[in-house]
Amino acid sequence: MEITEQCVVALTWTLKDTLGDELDVLDEPVEFVVGGGDLFACIERALQGHSTGATLALHIEPEEGFGDYNDQLLFLEPRALFPAELEEGMVLEGNALPAGCNPDAPTDALYTISEIYPEHVVLDGNHPLAGIAIRLHLKVCGVREATEEEIGSGTAGTGFFRIQPHAPGNDLLH
Repeated sequence: MEITEQCVVALTWTLKDTLGDELDVLDEPVEFVVGGGDLFACIERALQGHSTGATLALHIEPEEGFGDYNDQLLFLEPRALFPAELEEGMVLEGNALPAGCNPDAPTDALYTISEIYPEHVVLDGNHPLAGIAIRLHLKVCGVREATEEEIGSGTAGTGFFRIQPHAPGNDLLH
């Protein structure tokens, strides 16, 4: 079966920056809906017409990927507003920021605790890969028709390319 809109594709990949440093490896196939919200449009375009066994090497600039870095999404907040167990690398949902945080911080963003100082905490609302061109080496491990539920929701439930909150110490992107 060839990859078309509204199908599900199972992929493995290696994700690197332009210097060749490995950022993420997905060894076991994960399913994504093509034509939904699971993949960047540039990845979907590249996959079109391919089938199981295909390998692709993509170079993705920030504007087609995780976006340009936006310094307006950095917020310096009082340390006293946050719990003592706060750690660098933790991710907080914007709608769950403590009362007293900057009201200009978008509530629909996810914020990474990028630095902790005795009096302040730096919240970064950018995706960790914002501003970075990436190289993505994909392998198509399977293609199938999407279910009505997957088509309706636009996802196979993976959401790799939409950063998800994760536990401290878990630096995986999926």
